[in-house]
Amino acid sequence: MSSFFSTFLDELNTIKQTGGYKHERIIESAQGPRVIIKNMEVLNLCANNYLGLANSPILKESACKAMNEFGLGMASVRFICGTQTIHRELEKKISQFMMTDDAILYSSCFQANIGLFQTLLNEHDAVLSDELNHGSIIDGIRLSKARRYIFKHNDMEHLELLLHKAKEEDSRRILVATDGVFSMEGYMANLSKIRELCDKFGAIMMVDDSHGTGCIGKTGRGSIEECGVLGKVEIITSTFGKALGGTLGGFICGNQIIIDLLRQRSRPYLLSNSLPPPLVMAGLTAIKLVEDANVLRDRLRDNTIYFRERMKNAGFDIGSGYHPIVPIMIGDAELARRMAEELFTEGIYVVAFSYPVVPEGKARIRVQISSAHTYSELDRAIDAFTRVGRKLGIINHNQKIFTTFS
Repeated sequence: MSSFFSTFLDELNTIKQTGGYKHERIIESAQGPRVIIKNMEVLNLCANNYLGLANSPILKESACKAMNEFGLGMASVRFICGTQTIHRELEKKISQFMMTDDAILYSSCFQANIGLFQTLLNEHDAVLSDELNHGSIIDGIRLSKARRYIFKHNDMEHLELLLHKAKEEDSRRILVATDGVFSMEGYMANLSKIRELCDKFGAIMMVDDSHGTGCIGKTGRGSIEECGVLGKVEIITSTFGKALGGTLGGFICGNQIIIDLLRQRSRPYLLSNSLPPPLVMAGLTAIKLVEDANVLRDRLRDNTIYFRERMKNAGFDIGSGYHPIVPIMIGDAELARRMAEELFTEGIYVVAFSYPVVPEGKARIRVQISSAHTYSELDRAIDAFTRVGRKLGIINHNQKIFTTFS
């Protein structure tokens, strides 16, 4: 074996030895609160299927209808012959839902973030990014060649200090970028304070609300609504891959001038095939459902509160917050991997996260609650977590057990 490949093999072996090697389980059923793996039904606690719409009959029917009417795909990019009436209908619906000027579709939110920063910023500009932002934001910023300032996680004093610095260094344009909900922690950015600081320093604000859109906020408009800045954010990126049906595709919505420029210059938009018609129609239907999804959001909130309270009572470190992302903090990567494996044998499907997805020494199991889960299913999961947690020494054997109230 050449040295070129042997160094990669060494790296793979290191990943395995430190417990960070990722094995993909093959699901033999549709996505849902329960899935079939190796001919066994397991409780699924690791999908972003917050509103339980990933296998919605209504979404599937709309996708099939669009396929029959508009075909499987466009075989082209948008500006050549890849735009249909439903593409613009979806963009208008997104902008209306998010209360912005306009919207633009991408093949994923990752591609949206990759195409955003390099279009808007160059070496004369500055971008300030939360240290725990999603990797797509980090990669997108790197492609922009803008001066980068990384502020400590949710630390508004540090952000203000760096905004001063960006101003002093004569940055032409200043953009502050943050996740709305941090995907590994399950809590929100301080968007109201970020808005205040952006106004103070003449900066614009970008929020990736992939884990907020549809599932939080009084009307499902995400962390932006929850934090009181709806209609006040210049750039919002998000996805259809989570609460909005769990399909494929992302979008950017916001200021009209920015959206117009992205249509002309954003490389992932200009050089990638447009979204397939079935996914476009599924997305359009998902947003319409979310507008009337108060019952689903209420159930999701109740499920989340129930699970969080009982897990805390069982002795687990889950941090604070009320988002359906619930991090079960373990610390050691190998221990987190063992816990996930033990839980799977008990019929609970979860995934361990370790470096480089999370910082070293902060391995965890990320549980994601859905409105489709029942209290009895959550009780089953909590009981399994407690048994395995005690067996592996993660929680105290003397921890009081609270009876269920499902």
